Amino acid sequence: MNLEFEQRWNNMSKYFEELEPGQHYKHAVTRTVTEVDNLMFTALSHNDQPLHLDEEFGKTTMYGSRVCNSLFTMAFVNGATVSDLTLGTTLGNLGYEEVRFPNPVRIGDTLRSESKIISKRSSKKYPNAGIVIFEHIGYNQRNDIVVTMRRAGLMMKIPKQEAE
Repeated sequence: MNLEFEQRWNNMSKYFEELEPGQHYKHAVTRTVTEVDNLMFTALSHNDQPLHLDEEFGKTTMYGSRVCNSLFTMAFVNGATVSDLTLGTTLGNLGYEEVRFPNPVRIGDTLRSESKIISKRSSKKYPNAGIVIFEHIGYNQRNDIVVTMRRAGLMMKIPKQEAE
């Protein structure tokens, strides 16, 4: 691994030991959802739901217009957390639960993300890792919550040579 890249990881991401229940992070990454974002994500995921693709159909629904694919919303809100929390220190996602989409996202909405550390414990299977439960919350530009989720992440512990 490139030393400069490794140092960048260490300055941005958190190891298991650095994540403590109660910590709250407001992530700097924001994004205005575009027509292309919604179209490409919907097409790439083979989700041909007209609610995401057909404005005229959307007008006939309770939303009054197209709404963006909720899995795009979930993916962005989770992805916006990476540079602050897990870049180079995660060993993978173990699962998501309690995913909710209380408000729709529309083309032109600007999304942002916050995270809270809910709990953590050492891994029984991997002595160099621990399991962290994150809560990620996505907001639009009006501060409406558009997604909430809990995620279990397998996080690296500080390597022994760094700890010494």
